[in-house]
Amino acid sequence: MSPYGNGNLSVMPLQEFVLDGFGGGPQTQALLFTLFLVLYLVDVLGNLTMIVVITLDARLHSPMYFFLKNLSFLDLCYSSVIYPKALFDLMSSTKVITFAGCVTQFFFFSTMITTEGFLLAVMAYDRFMAICNPLLYPISMRPSVCALLMLGCYCGGSFNSILQASFTFSLPFCSSNHIDHFHCDVLPLLKLACADTTTNELVMFGLCGLVIVGTILVVLVSYGYITVTILRIRSGGGRHKLFSTCGSHMTAVSLLYGTAFIMYAQPGALQSMDQGKVVSVFYTLVIPMLNPLIYSLRNKDVKDALRRLRQKHTAT
Repeated sequence: MSPYGNGNLSVMPLQEFVLDGFGGGPQTQALLFTLFLVLYLVDVLGNLTMIVVITLDARLHSPMYFFLKNLSFLDLCYSSVIYPKALFDLMSSTKVITFAGCVTQFFFFSTMITTEGFLLAVMAYDRFMAICNPLLYPISMRPSVCALLMLGCYCGGSFNSILQASFTFSLPFCSSNHIDHFHCDVLPLLKLACADTTTNELVMFGLCGLVIVGTILVVLVSYGYITVTILRIRSGGGRHKLFSTCGSHMTAVSLLYGTAFIMYAQPGALQSMDQGKVVSVFYTLVIPMLNPLIYSLRNKDVKDALRRLRQKHTAT
């Protein structure tokens, strides 16, 4: 159950929130601004590069890279929902966000990150079909099927976000409108509620647990079959290539699901907002920045495509 504000039981319709963000003086704020700006620029550059390379190189027009391009798009979107505003707030004294702006930020962030969770499961299924059923792969993962799977990921993410936003913003908020976070997220918003939030917490843990456990099961089953199939391959080079490709995906899965579980899928997550801010920075900025590096540095096809694109640009 959420506490009833800071000893103030009055309830009023809020028109705006204040994002408290990170503490510290001007020097700390300037340091964080520089750090976040550098990370965000690397994030944007890396994900845009992946999108452009996969779009322009015909050799990467396959289901695997179709999903990888969508992963880069999602990473770019959900970090961009948060960090332009967060960067502005680090250099501002007001740090105000309107009620409508808070709902919008919450909705799109929740949609994008949940969609990414579903997409990682779909990517594991794609690798399972490609490695374990190569003869059926061109039919089972034809473009229309890939588009439907991607649409399903977005629908699942939107459905989760609609439920979370509806339950969260239907709560009455206390006169304190200070959100102890640098973006509108469910846990600090529940802290401001002037009503029993037990139902909200159960819905949040239930939905997050269902998404995380369900998608992890798909990933584990897919990679269980993939591992058995790879171990049957006699060619050492073939094994290395497949393990390298699958290793990149498993790294991305572990990073996202691990931090999401720490943040949302355990009751203790409601107790420490300071720890939550650090974890939030990791999965809203560091992971989207790392994903293009993970997939490009360990993927020969992407590195070859980058080299061809550079050579073509140099030639012109």
